[in-house]
Amino acid sequence: MKTIPYPWSSLSGANVPAEDESHWLTVSDLMATLMMIFLFLAVLHMVQVERLHQVETEVRVTAAESRQAIYTALEREFRDDLPRWNAELVERTLTLRFREPDILFDRNSARIKPEFEAILSDFLPRYVARLEPFRDVIREIRLEGHTSSEWNAGTAPLDAYFLNMELSQQRIQAVLRFAYGLDRLKGEDWFRGRVAAVGLSSSRPVQDAQGRENPTASRRVEFSVLTDFEARLLEPIRLGAER
Repeated sequence: MKTIPYPWSSLSGANVPAEDESHWLTVSDLMATLMMIFLFLAVLHMVQVERLHQVETEVRVTAAESRQAIYTALEREFRDDLPRWNAELVERTLTLRFREPDILFDRNSARIKPEFEAILSDFLPRYVARLEPFRDVIREIRLEGHTSSEWNAGTAPLDAYFLNMELSQQRIQAVLRFAYGLDRLKGEDWFRGRVAAVGLSSSRPVQDAQGRENPTASRRVEFSVLTDFEARLLEPIRLGAER
């Protein structure tokens, strides 16, 4: 009987056609090449992740340093004035808050009281001067007007909200108009390019320890500094891009 060789006889050294050997060598070379490519891509990905983390860390550190420098400049300038103005400087948000409603505006009126005009005349030029060295990292100087949720007795809550919205907008616009009328600010074009005035009605009330609205504390005017680093942290980071 004639013996027929099995297909796997090549494993035991049986005769194998030359074209089969060439085929297996080609597949082996291809697999080795693919493994090298996958290894290269894995290493490249690790390098990119590390670089992205490094860039993000650098942005955060720079942001923290700049915000601390701005706070320090404002704190040194106004530390002696804040108590007599009944104002406070909030480090976390770089907010200077005027919290004495009895000297800000007349009740239900957008007319600035003489006492607050005197404060603004002193405060605003010094405030802008302290911020000017940081103009390149300041995205916005935000002026905010806040009211309590109160209005006349019998006014529906939603109606009171919109009435207070109109009032808060009128008040903060009055503050901005007053600022633009000061001679010491007329040449500060960079300030005009970054300032924004916003009336927020009673949307952000101040609450007491029991979680109830404090109407007196809620009526306030705030000046806040927003830097450009908040936006940069949200931007896609491009490797090799100059900042």
